[in-house]
Amino acid sequence: MFSEVLKDYDWEETTGRIMTKTPADVERALTKKNPGIEDFMALVSPAAEPYLENMAALSRHYTQERFGKTISMYIPMYITNSCANSCVYCGFNCHNKFERVILTTSQIEDECKAIRSLAPFENLLLVTGENPKAAGTSYLEKALKICRPYFNNLSMEVMPLPTEDYERLTHAGLNGVVCFQETYNRERYKVYHPAGMKSNFEWRLNGFDRMGNAGLHKIGMGVLIGLEDWRTDVTMMALHLRYLKKNYWRTRFSVNFPRLRPAAGGYQPNIVMTDRELAQLTFAFRIFDHDIDISYSTREYPEFRDNMMTLGVTSMSAGSKTDPGGYFTYPRSLEQFEVSDDRSPLQVAEAIRKAGYEPVWKDWDKIFD
Repeated sequence: MFSEVLKDYDWEETTGRIMTKTPADVERALTKKNPGIEDFMALVSPAAEPYLENMAALSRHYTQERFGKTISMYIPMYITNSCANSCVYCGFNCHNKFERVILTTSQIEDECKAIRSLAPFENLLLVTGENPKAAGTSYLEKALKICRPYFNNLSMEVMPLPTEDYERLTHAGLNGVVCFQETYNRERYKVYHPAGMKSNFEWRLNGFDRMGNAGLHKIGMGVLIGLEDWRTDVTMMALHLRYLKKNYWRTRFSVNFPRLRPAAGGYQPNIVMTDRELAQLTFAFRIFDHDIDISYSTREYPEFRDNMMTLGVTSMSAGSKTDPGGYFTYPRSLEQFEVSDDRSPLQVAEAIRKAGYEPVWKDWDKIFD
């Protein structure tokens, strides 16, 4: 389990190693075809900032070499905001007072139809709060079976589950799981997740091993930028990625770097990441792993997403509603976070074409399951 591996990495020591990287370390990392963790530290360090143009060029080269000039399109569907956790940064926090929504089977189907009318999406991401009693594995199984006739590829971003539950859901049409560790800082994790199932650091961290053991086709990873030092957090995630790829080599992987946005409750980020820093992180991950799918959500602004789509990003959401039933059933319910790119899916697709790239609506077929 990765929790045992992580014990060998001290947070403060790792931060110190990153911050003392030199220009020579960065130049050395840029010459390597297969950079290691120390090289990754150099690429996300302050010493790499003057090398941003070099990193961008290398990131573009590796991305086009592996993915061509394509951007995979996906859309999230929030099916419940019911949650038993008390994450201090999230609008779905169980202490926030608002009407909780759990979509019925017919409402989920209405949402599917509404999404299909927007654009030819085939990649759907089902998202929930974490309330296993009200919306547990049986509820997720029903939701997947309803969505399956409408979409070729189904992923979900839900509470971490036991291995046998992930296996069960693959028989209902599940292809992949996205899970954000939020932060790898074990000591500070409890500050942000004081109560609820999510407060168990090891259970969440080892969820990726359980996904791998269940034979999932794809696993999505991420840290929430704005909690702790982003350079140290993403270094721990890079270490985690290498571990997972070694142990679950049949599985594909993706990474996402969501920056904290305003949410109900008024939480303010501890760390503010600039656009240049997010670009540096994106380039560093592409140089570190040529095959990784790097995803940008509608948290990011249109201009920034348009610039980054040619420099390392390989998948994007579009037309996103972050409230349950937001496409048809409850168009004005509480959002989990504020969307920054509110363009329609077809407008995003047109921007991709203008950049000389091709939007890909379908990259997986049911026949492969």
